[in-house]
Amino acid sequence: MQYAFAYGADAVYAGQARYSLRVRNNDFDEDNLRRGIEYAHSLGKKFYVVVNIQAHNAKLKTFIEDIRPVIEMKPDALIMSDAGMIMMVRENFPEMEIHLSVQANAVNWATVKFWKQMGVSRVIVSRELSLKEIKQIIDEVPGMEIEVFVHGALCMAYSGR
Repeated sequence: MQYAFAYGADAVYAGQARYSLRVRNNDFDEDNLRRGIEYAHSLGKKFYVVVNIQAHNAKLKTFIEDIRPVIEMKPDALIMSDAGMIMMVRENFPEMEIHLSVQANAVNWATVKFWKQMGVSRVIVSRELSLKEIKQIIDEVPGMEIEVFVHGALCMAYSGR
């Protein structure tokens, strides 16, 4: 994270341990999340917390209890994909900014419009979209922030996949 900011990143993201698809080597426990958020904010940068699993009923039982301390750390947004979990955050933390994860497979303007109506402020569109399709989404859903993966289908890093 420190290197990302040192080399010009304006934001970073990290997974919440129980609710992120990045389960291997997830060193961002609550203490590390807190320190990361504080560090990012001390630089005037943003820190997003990834909560992108598709939850089974058992995970929903403790979700609000588990996510409350994370939200109290004041991340800049949660990156989410599960509609039910998004609803739960909206009901319990209406001011929390939510970005729709690429895992939610937003591939058309109607889907993006739906998520805008649900209070999502940014959609990370599916990697398979062409520039023409992305432009159509932007034209049809004014005011929605659109994020696009540009490095391919795999999140590659020095530490592996």
